[in-house]
Amino acid sequence: MNLVHAIKQIPTFPSMDPVEERLLAMLGVNWHNGKKVSVLEAMGLSTEISATTAHRRLKTLRKKGMIDLDTDKIDSRVKYVVPTPLAEQYFVTLGQAIDKAHQSG
Repeated sequence: MNLVHAIKQIPTFPSMDPVEERLLAMLGVNWHNGKKVSVLEAMGLSTEISATTAHRRLKTLRKKGMIDLDTDKIDSRVKYVVPTPLAEQYFVTLGQAIDKAHQSG
């Protein structure tokens, strides 16, 4: 946990509140599994986060450069939440920290 905390202190990554971290983690699982996640689907990923709160946090994650939106090629009303290079680096760094902690523990 100290390593994860240390990663959060790296100035490269924006500070995120617990809801943003949880939402980003849930999105990350979907992206890792090759699933496209629409904004509407992202708003319903967790029963513990209201759709309104999730939508607000998607906006803040976008402002922080962690996610972006891609418009569906067939239906322009549908927007998909996609990771930015910063989010991808965040997940890589987090994964490395977890691996390191697992190896030393």
